[in-house]
Amino acid sequence: MTDVASIKLPSFSKRTSLREMVVDALRAAIVSGEMRPGEVYSAPALAARFGVSATPVREAMLDLVKQDMVEVVPNKGFQVVTVSDTELDEITEIRLLLEPPAAAAAARRATPADVAELTRLAEAVVDAAAKGDLIGHVEADRAFHERLVELSGNDQLVPIVLQLRDRSRLYGLSSLAERGVLGESVREHLTMCEYLAAGDAESLERLMRVHIRRVRREWADGHAT
Repeated sequence: MTDVASIKLPSFSKRTSLREMVVDALRAAIVSGEMRPGEVYSAPALAARFGVSATPVREAMLDLVKQDMVEVVPNKGFQVVTVSDTELDEITEIRLLLEPPAAAAAARRATPADVAELTRLAEAVVDAAAKGDLIGHVEADRAFHERLVELSGNDQLVPIVLQLRDRSRLYGLSSLAERGVLGESVREHLTMCEYLAAGDAESLERLMRVHIRRVRREWADGHAT
């Protein structure tokens, strides 16, 4: 059984439901690479790490099973799902169909207050990456893209895009940080905000396509090493 004492986990401070807290924390640990495929994690051990009972951790893990991020290991616990290159290509194709048009719609709808909010999130993405804070980067990046899709006006699209994004980044982020190639992808968030402020839907849609393809290409390079 994997020793969870060394796993870095985000704070619960900004969340309300205990189950939601644990889901968000575990998701960030998976996407950042703190929790890795092939390792078995028990709910009681993780619960001890969080300082909570095993029940909300087990429930949170089952939520992540439904999101295809972890799978049950009978009589042992849970492990992070491995995503194949074929699956990553398929996820990228779907993201390219959904996210660029959503970004364009957001550019047509965004108010100055929306732009200011997204700029703060983009700056948080940049700051976390500069500090090597992968957990912070994951949380800020997810919040940025969630808010951007929300601005498209299609509420049904938000959970779909978030799940696809979570799965497309599984345990690849740490290798990108180690290789020092996060920079360009990170800075693109600030450029997106500039296009939002200008109401430039065409440029934002085009940049979103570049952004998604960059993540897939760089993730694949890191995955192969």
